[in-house]
Amino acid sequence: MIHFEPATEADYQDILRLNEAAVPAVSSIDEPALAELHRQAQFLTLARSEGKLAGFLLVLNEQADYASLNYQYFKNHYDRFLYVDRIVVSEACRGQGIGASLYTALFEAAPDIPRVTCEVNVRPPNPGSLRFHGSLGFDVVGEQDTDGGAKRVALMSCERQAGG
Repeated sequence: MIHFEPATEADYQDILRLNEAAVPAVSSIDEPALAELHRQAQFLTLARSEGKLAGFLLVLNEQADYASLNYQYFKNHYDRFLYVDRIVVSEACRGQGIGASLYTALFEAAPDIPRVTCEVNVRPPNPGSLRFHGSLGFDVVGEQDTDGGAKRVALMSCERQAGG
């Protein structure tokens, strides 16, 4: 059984371990950076299975002070949005619907936000994440190089009608 809950500082070490296990699908992060993102986050939601961290979702809104090139793309293109900075599900728990459930909880918690945005690596390739996000209604709205050209990302948006 999966249980969802907001993250606290006490969860940081578990979040960091899970995040680092998912690199390069997500970028590496240290505890001070995680704490700053958590301070600004609209949502930092955990999924637990049998008491262990199975996944997490970190989401910022358009008012965050975040220098990420990917976040800045959306800030420059949209007035109102939620930005999924990272979603990670442990390898042992993949295929159980945890990622989709985290997104469902996000959509339900923010019904009046017109779009949810994210980016997915296309170099190095992450075809599973592209398929997953596409299945949830995300469309590619742009691409850009990051990390000095070492990475290329698909910038994605899930346009939503107010109230749902």
